[in-house]
Amino acid sequence: MIEDVLFSIDGHVGTILLNRPQKLNAVTPEMAKAITEAMERCNASDDVRCVVVGGAGDKAFCAGSDIRELDDYDIPWNFRNRPDYCDAIRRLRKPSIAAVNGYAFGGGLETALSCDIRIASENAQFAAPEIKLGWIGGGGMTAFLTHAIGASNAAMMVLTGDPIDAARALAWGLVSEVVPTGAVLARAWAIAAIVAMRAPIAAETAKLNLRASLSMPLDKAIEYERDLQTICFATEDAVEGREAFKDKRVPVFRRR
Repeated sequence: MIEDVLFSIDGHVGTILLNRPQKLNAVTPEMAKAITEAMERCNASDDVRCVVVGGAGDKAFCAGSDIRELDDYDIPWNFRNRPDYCDAIRRLRKPSIAAVNGYAFGGGLETALSCDIRIASENAQFAAPEIKLGWIGGGGMTAFLTHAIGASNAAMMVLTGDPIDAARALAWGLVSEVVPTGAVLARAWAIAAIVAMRAPIAAETAKLNLRASLSMPLDKAIEYERDLQTICFATEDAVEGREAFKDKRVPVFRRR
């Protein structure tokens, strides 16, 4: 890890905090590498059952890639093949929660969209401003926005580049909750703690199913869901869940 990306594990919750508030947590290539490494560590650890992604300070969750660094790519093809931190977040098998405070612009919006659950502070703002600079997003912006808020709303954001506030983001379905400024990380951690209490394999397969449902026909999505259900049902955790239900006690899941 580097100073600009902080990674910690508390209980079964991993936290990745972008720690460059003086630059609105804009991501440098070194930060992108650190985010990728943190995600890989979370995937490799049986102790981590849910991951929270946040930004230091109250002004910004993440303002996207550091634009000053983009001129360092000598040819467009190298820019095309740069390590993408949003790809790393989407490769995460564990459920993820974005704690969005302040600006979530460009790659910051894509970072939030790459997480499974999004919680926003009252001062949060969301934008796809790349069109104002001559390009468009490349980290899943249009695909995830369209699924999250509908084609017309996605077009409004992508084609104007103008921000929307937390209230509109909630109304459009971009976020699940809006909480007071300063409370968003605590709320994200609280939700993560609940997710971490659930059966880990079931949570991971549920995440697989949710993502698959975005691109599969309905009949295939239901078939895939049934296959995943069968896999979960065969685990030791499922046996523990049934036994705990009969014994009227809290189950102890071991990711087996």
